[in-house]
Amino acid sequence: MRILIAPDKFKGSLGAAAVAEHVAAGLRAADPSGEHVCVPIADGGEGTLEAALAAGFSRHEAMVSGPTGHPLVAPYAYRSDTRIAVVEMAQASGLAVLPQGTLRALDATSRGTGELIRAALDDGAQTIIVGIGGSACTDGGAGMLSALGVQFTDASGQPLAPGGGALLGLEHVSFKNIDPRLQDTRFVLASDVDNPLCGPRGAAAVFGPQKGATPAEVDLLDQGLRQLADRIDSVIMTFDEGAAEQPGAGAAGGVGYAALAVLEAERRAGIDVVLDLVGFDALLPTADLVITGEGSLDGQSLGGKAPLGVAARAAALDIPTLAVCGVSSITETEARSAGFARVYALSQIEPDAQRSMAEAGPLVERLAATVMSPEITSGKFHAILQ
Repeated sequence: MRILIAPDKFKGSLGAAAVAEHVAAGLRAADPSGEHVCVPIADGGEGTLEAALAAGFSRHEAMVSGPTGHPLVAPYAYRSDTRIAVVEMAQASGLAVLPQGTLRALDATSRGTGELIRAALDDGAQTIIVGIGGSACTDGGAGMLSALGVQFTDASGQPLAPGGGALLGLEHVSFKNIDPRLQDTRFVLASDVDNPLCGPRGAAAVFGPQKGATPAEVDLLDQGLRQLADRIDSVIMTFDEGAAEQPGAGAAGGVGYAALAVLEAERRAGIDVVLDLVGFDALLPTADLVITGEGSLDGQSLGGKAPLGVAARAAALDIPTLAVCGVSSITETEARSAGFARVYALSQIEPDAQRSMAEAGPLVERLAATVMSPEITSGKFHAILQ
C-alpha cells in the first residue's frame, strides 16, 4: 500500500515535516510493508518555506530589517532550475520575530519582506511566491516597496518614517527608482484573506488589534492606508476600481494591496500554491490512501484550510483521505462533507491539552498506528471507509 502523507503543522508543537515523519513512523510500526511518501504542506502563510525546502528548494538567507528595523538573518527558498523563489513574510516582518515579542502597531514595517524579495532577484528569480500571514505590521506594504526602490515622502520632501502610523503624512510617491527587474518578474500572492484594504473589513479594523492597535490607533492606521492608496492610485491604476477594493488587499496589514497594485501579483489560494509547489498532483495518482491534518480541525478549517485542499484533490481521483489532528470540533457529517473518510485526534488518546502538545510526536505515532487496521492493510479500505 502506498500512502501519501501531507499534513500541515500542528501549531505550537510540531512543524509539518515533523508531523509527516511521526505519522510515517506510526504507520511503519503497524505495517512495515507499506510505502510512505511524506509531503509536508502549508496554507500559504507560516510553514510555506518549510514545505518548499522539503520539496527540494534550497535554503538561502539574507540580512534584512526586522519589523522594528532591527537587523536579522531571514531565510527564503530558491530553486535555480525553475528560477522560483519562496518568500515567507513572517520570517522577516512577522509577529514571531518582534524583539521580546513586543507589539508595535504603529511603527512596525514590512521592509524586511521587500529586502528578501530583492535578495531573490539577485539570485535570478523570475517567479517569486510571497506567502503572507503572521505579519506584525499595518503599513500597506510601504516598507516592502521602499526596499524595492519606491520613495515615500511627506509634504517637506522628507522620507516618511516607517510603519503605518506615519502614512497619514504621506504626500508624494515616486517610482522613478523602482527596481527595474520587477517588471519582468512574476509574483504570486499566496493568501486566503479576501478583505479589502480599508473600512470595517479592512486591514486595520480586522487585524490591527491582533498587532496591538488600540481603537484610536486602528482609526489612525485605517486613515493612513487610505492615504497610501490615494497617493499610489494617483500615479498608477492597476485596476479600474482601484486596488484597495480588491479581495486580499487587506491581507498582511495591507501588503496584499502593495503586491496587487504595484507588483501586479496574481492572488491564489495558499493551499493551491503550496500543493503545486511541492508537486502534489504528480504524486497523487499512485497513492492508495492520503493522510493529511493540522493541529486543530474546526470551523475555520472547513473554510478552506490546507487539509481541505488536500482532500479535494484526492477526492477528484477517488482516493480516500484520512485526517490526523490534535483536536477536532467538527462533526462526522462535516468531516465527510469536507472529504475526510475518518478523523483521528490526539485528544482521543490524551485528553490533557498541555501534555498532548508537549508529547505530540510520540502521540502522533501512536495515533497513526491505529489507522492501519487489518481491513485497511488488506487492501479493503475503499469499502471500509465508505
